[in-house]
Amino acid sequence: MDSTCKINAAMSIWRRLSLFVLASSLCLCLCRAEDSAMENIVTEKKAEESHRQDSADLLVFILLLTLTILTIWLFKHRRCRFLHETGLAMIYGLLVGVVLRYAIHVPSDMNNVTLSCNVNASPATLLVNVSGKFYEYTLKGEISGSEINDIQDNEMLRKVTFDPEVFFNILLPPIIFHAGYSLKRRHFFRNLGSILAYAFVGTVVSCFIIGLFMYGCVLLMKQIGHLGGDFFFTDCLFFGAIVSATDPVTVLAIFNELQVDADLYALLFGESVLNDAVALVLSSSIVAYQPEGDNTHTFEAMAMLKSFGVFLGVFSGSFALGVATGVVTALISFTFTKLRELPLLETALFFLMSWSTFLLAEACGFTGVVAVLFCGMTQAHYTFNNLSPESQDRTKQLFELLNFLAENFIFSYMGLTLFTFHNHVFNPIFIVGAFLAVFLGRAANIYPLSFLNKITSNFQHMMMFAGLRGAMTFALSIRDTATYARQMMFSTTLLVVFFTVWICGGGTTPMLSCQKIRVGVDSDQENFQSCLMMDFLCVRLQIGPDGVEMRSTKQESAWLFRIWYNFDHNYLKPILTHSGPPLTATLPACCGPLARCLTSPQAYENEGQLKDSDSDLILNDGDISLAYGDITVSTDATGAHTSGTPVGGVAVNSDEALDRELAFSDHELVIRGTRLVLPMDDSEHPLPLDSHRHKNETMS
Repeated sequence: MDSTCKINAAMSIWRRLSLFVLASSLCLCLCRAEDSAMENIVTEKKAEESHRQDSADLLVFILLLTLTILTIWLFKHRRCRFLHETGLAMIYGLLVGVVLRYAIHVPSDMNNVTLSCNVNASPATLLVNVSGKFYEYTLKGEISGSEINDIQDNEMLRKVTFDPEVFFNILLPPIIFHAGYSLKRRHFFRNLGSILAYAFVGTVVSCFIIGLFMYGCVLLMKQIGHLGGDFFFTDCLFFGAIVSATDPVTVLAIFNELQVDADLYALLFGESVLNDAVALVLSSSIVAYQPEGDNTHTFEAMAMLKSFGVFLGVFSGSFALGVATGVVTALISFTFTKLRELPLLETALFFLMSWSTFLLAEACGFTGVVAVLFCGMTQAHYTFNNLSPESQDRTKQLFELLNFLAENFIFSYMGLTLFTFHNHVFNPIFIVGAFLAVFLGRAANIYPLSFLNKITSNFQHMMMFAGLRGAMTFALSIRDTATYARQMMFSTTLLVVFFTVWICGGGTTPMLSCQKIRVGVDSDQENFQSCLMMDFLCVRLQIGPDGVEMRSTKQESAWLFRIWYNFDHNYLKPILTHSGPPLTATLPACCGPLARCLTSPQAYENEGQLKDSDSDLILNDGDISLAYGDITVSTDATGAHTSGTPVGGVAVNSDEALDRELAFSDHELVIRGTRLVLPMDDSEHPLPLDSHRHKNETMS
């Protein structure tokens, strides 16, 4: 009986113990479930707060752009030219940056925990084990020890700091493409030699002069103990490359508004377009400089040659890729002619093919800036002719709008970054040296090459003054700010951009007056009346060694471009577009079936019409005749003038006929069967032949 009672008591205790363990387990599970639910609620709350913060940050930039646009309208209405829209955007960005940095404080989060962990490097991804659960954290950047207690403020400022890849993949492509797509090819190719000299030779010279000068400043800083980290000669060359990229958007906008001389505009615009591409490839080549051995910053001939090979390979590959993508787009628009009936799809395809050029070049290891630039030129030359009239207007307006918004966004962000970027390094010696170096580099770029290309002195001084730094310089400097040297470069670059945009951009109008450069010039009328009438009609007089005037044609001095123009006009344009002469008229008779297969029906309809936008650049022998009344003055293959006989039967000397022709108010130019009437202002007195010749030589 006692044993039975003991067994029952033991069983009762065991049941109670089991119930207690079960209840404890249930409570623990409920607590864990509750904790998990609370954690999910906290996570969702943080995600919602982060979403609201991101929306507020984007709203700040939208308001900045809106305020900039309204102020631009006010300035244009009041005709204020002392400050351009980009300068306004920078000022508004500065004001917002000051408010975000000093006026807004975010309360500290009590859940933030600071733990110490000794590691040799900062991992990009960190896995943290919290009570058996693994959480992934990503690296956001380095902060100084004094800012550990201001994590929330740092997070807010970091929210308005964009990833540098956003600039390269989103904002830069429309800016660069618009530069190539809107290029005025007539003036660009007329000054092609000078533009190429400034863009290639001048940029390299400027890079090395700035790099050498800054290296001297770095050595001085090291001697007096003002250098807080490593700064090598390759870093100085890299700085020289990025600040050699000019962006005279402010000056060009004023030039366009005032209608400044078209050749000066073409020189500045063409230099800045190609100069950005060269500076980007040059900076990449300097980064690729890797000598063998432990010291990677010593000079080595093979490493230098390798970097030079990288420069040529990347530039040529990017150029070929951009042209190829433009040609493919032209072939697609040429083949699928039914797309013209749906302008929306046609515009969308054009936009996507153009943007994909940049991404394709970057994915292949080339430079997207170079590729998208030459893609824009190719699209303007070929694809544009295949688009419907509605799509032509849409593509122009679309990329003009994207260029405007992206450019002003970047300049607003520049002002904002001056106060929101955490790792600024401002060194007075380096800053002063940078301003001097930029001035010397620009002078070494402009004046020697201008002397060789026979650019007038007032154009030289204006180009020297207009060497502003802008979006490309900023984008290259912000792309890598991991080291002490790159942080100092970025901080100094911001100041250089601010100074050039505000001071040089604001002083453009007074500088034009000081240099007595013509304004209010209609580029099209000027080109037809002086350049086309004088340059292309063989009225360039040269004095021979025997003192006899010798006449030569523009086509003789531009023979290389003339060969390309003839090939393009006779073969490429008919294949890639619906304009140009039919291939049946340009290919040999044996290629008749192939020519009929490749020629579109529209080409036969357009035969005999002057549809080529480059036809005023190079004209073939015997293609030009100048008619006044019953007198015809034309050119032959030697550049001599021949004149017809008037109705009265009296012969007229060719020189006299030409002088009479230039002295009258109405001119008719007959080119390939197309008659163009060129009116001249009757109020202007006709210039003598020598004056025309002097004016023409000055422009060319």
